[in-house]
Amino acid sequence: MAKRIPPGVGPKFPQVVVLVGATGDLSRRKLLPGLFHLATAGFIPGCRIIGVSLDDLTPEAFRATAREALAQFYGRKVADEDWSAFADVLDYVPLAAGADALREAVARAETALVGETRRLHYLSVPPSAALSAVRLLGEAGLVEGSRVIMEKPFGTDLESAVALNAKLHAVFAEEQIFRIDHFLGKEAAQNILAFRFANGLFEPIWNRNFIDHVQIDVPETLGLGARAGFYEQTGAFRDMVVTHLFQILGFMAMEPPTALEPGPINEEKNKVFRGMLPIDAASVVRGQYIGYRQEEGVDPESDTETFIAMKCAIDNWRWAGVPFFLRTGKRLAEGQRVISIAFREPPKSMFPVGSGVGAQGPDHLTFDLADSSKLSLSFYGKRPGPGMRLDKLSMQFAMHETGLVGEVLEAYERLILDAMRGDRTLFTSAEGIERLWEVSKPLLETPPPVRLYAQGSWGPKSIHQLVAPHAWRLPFERSWRDPNKSGA
Repeated sequence: MAKRIPPGVGPKFPQVVVLVGATGDLSRRKLLPGLFHLATAGFIPGCRIIGVSLDDLTPEAFRATAREALAQFYGRKVADEDWSAFADVLDYVPLAAGADALREAVARAETALVGETRRLHYLSVPPSAALSAVRLLGEAGLVEGSRVIMEKPFGTDLESAVALNAKLHAVFAEEQIFRIDHFLGKEAAQNILAFRFANGLFEPIWNRNFIDHVQIDVPETLGLGARAGFYEQTGAFRDMVVTHLFQILGFMAMEPPTALEPGPINEEKNKVFRGMLPIDAASVVRGQYIGYRQEEGVDPESDTETFIAMKCAIDNWRWAGVPFFLRTGKRLAEGQRVISIAFREPPKSMFPVGSGVGAQGPDHLTFDLADSSKLSLSFYGKRPGPGMRLDKLSMQFAMHETGLVGEVLEAYERLILDAMRGDRTLFTSAEGIERLWEVSKPLLETPPPVRLYAQGSWGPKSIHQLVAPHAWRLPFERSWRDPNKSGA
């Protein structure tokens, strides 16, 4: 594969990756394909990957597992020479072999690489297994000079998050810990920073004087799959809101950082979290899709929410009085990942009754956070012909229109690469996580009752009272332009 990676994009030193949970679903779907792409495309100057899991496999069997994962989940053609080179860097240590075997495998890997190396540990394990994996790394003497990627959720409430961070800090320093949120690794999420801070047209109006309200909407059509046991202990709020939607809110609402660097960006995002008011349970709708309690592994009397919608507020100068509406859930009408910013309407209309002005809501700026990476600015314009009739129009952009869609890294690829480089811009901090659990405390202590909703709907009907006098942006009043149709 041709190596055309610009200098400075990848890490400076070869990497030894210890992948704990190497045979799990996330590893097969995302991590092994992502590491294959990073290694074969030339993003990494060299690497060795050591798989660790409960399965009693030989290195050869692990390589076969990795090859099957690429065949099933890697979106590009796998050249024989690329696979052969990647297979050579794979090793495997069963968890039962213990710390000594893992230490020896890492030593072999470092010896096989040329020059100075760095270690990256990826803990692709359930939260209940994270601390035992951390202890294993400590016992193996693999902590010093290394970095560790942690998967969500980071605790289940304030007390557990504080305790988890304390135990992590007993082994790893905070600057070594990379708490991953794949939403922030998406090209579209990072484009929010570029859109806001690189354009003089939009930064001056990014405040309460011009923005009426904001919606962050991540409905899912999927059900639980094999995650019923996990979901029963977690629910939609812990699974999606604290770890994903709040992080997106932080990116969208932050003040301009002093520099486009990890420290200043994380500080501004944490300021947003400090300014968030505690979540009022009266401003929350919890839902559960009809049939959830009949799912295998679910309590027949479960009170776990599969849907949540809420109104949040940020008590600072920029956002005072601007409501932020968040919604996510399972088995909903569409699968979307959208930030929709509604601008204030003109204070007075000069247009005649029946002209159509205001009939389809305010002007919106919409970011689609799906992998397709799109944005749209909607506005009213005159309909051709006599009289003054207005229609809702839009200007739209999609990443594939640039011809650079092939350059987009998948979210996990981008975040793994950033962790290898020590770039914490898109990762969450202990302070930020603990503050988000703190503002969530009133909701967790006195949650409103779950309301049933039909599968394939947009959630319980009470969500419309929550957002009133506004309206939910999804479904859209205007569809995205189809670039495959002429004249679109």
